[in-house]
Amino acid sequence: MTATSNPDAGSPPAPIWRHALAMLYDSLLIIPLFMAMSALWVSIWGPVDSIYEQSVPSGVVWTGWAAILICFFGAFWRRGGQTLGMQAWRIKLTSDSGSRVTWKQVIIRLLGAVVSLAALGLGFFWKLVPPGNKYWHDSLSATHLELVPKPE
Repeated sequence: MTATSNPDAGSPPAPIWRHALAMLYDSLLIIPLFMAMSALWVSIWGPVDSIYEQSVPSGVVWTGWAAILICFFGAFWRRGGQTLGMQAWRIKLTSDSGSRVTWKQVIIRLLGAVVSLAALGLGFFWKLVPPGNKYWHDSLSATHLELVPKPE
């Protein structure tokens, strides 16, 4: 097995542009979940009189958003390896071992993606660097994205 091939020789790696469009599509689903969570927190802690006052503690907001990301991606990746955006752009997340993605891999992949973004996207552009041609979060979580063939 070469560094650029997948364990499943019949599935080519997913192009970076498809992954970017799938992320955009999924963000359109996740942002409303963040907004609903924020509305829930404000309804619990109550509105404030001034824009300079913080209604909800930052830790609560960040923890809620992290829970949404883990549940959203975990449910989709564990069930079938694809979020709705990934289904639309025909890409699938697969474990390097060929088994179903584990919760540990989901969390490591999400943390790795955050680090990749925090490094000005370097972890995403790393896919363009041979010989591995993998994102940082792919390498860390022992997963990879593959192109799903068109249905006949």
